[in-house]
Amino acid sequence: MEANPVVHIPCSSIAVDSVLRLGSAGAIWGACYGPFDAKRLGLSGSYRASHIAKTVGKCGFYCGLFAAIFSFSHCGIQRYRRRNDWINTLSAGVVAGAAFGAGTRNWKQVAGSYSSPQCNGAHSAQAVIDDYHAYARLRQ
Repeated sequence: MEANPVVHIPCSSIAVDSVLRLGSAGAIWGACYGPFDAKRLGLSGSYRASHIAKTVGKCGFYCGLFAAIFSFSHCGIQRYRRRNDWINTLSAGVVAGAAFGAGTRNWKQVAGSYSSPQCNGAHSAQAVIDDYHAYARLRQ
């Protein structure tokens, strides 16, 4: 019987891999969006090049930061709960979204990360977790 290789990968390796992948994707997104935004703003010459470079760096950094927060949260929650299920992913997404919302200092975004419409009709992540625990108790 083979062991699950995902279980044996350290959290730091998962986080580094995620940061590199999503940071690269963010940089590519910035390289695609930067020229469009510079044209929309009417920039030309060195101002245009500077704006594109800043956009590439900013998008790459923020995507990499989100990946780091999400990966470490997911791994930490998985270690704490000693389970590998969808609740870990949902909780890590809430933590990463709340961290980004707190960074903007717009508390509506922080609250929005806890009560997202992507929770399939649930009013908050806590409600989803409570429903799951109630379901697990019924199955026992």
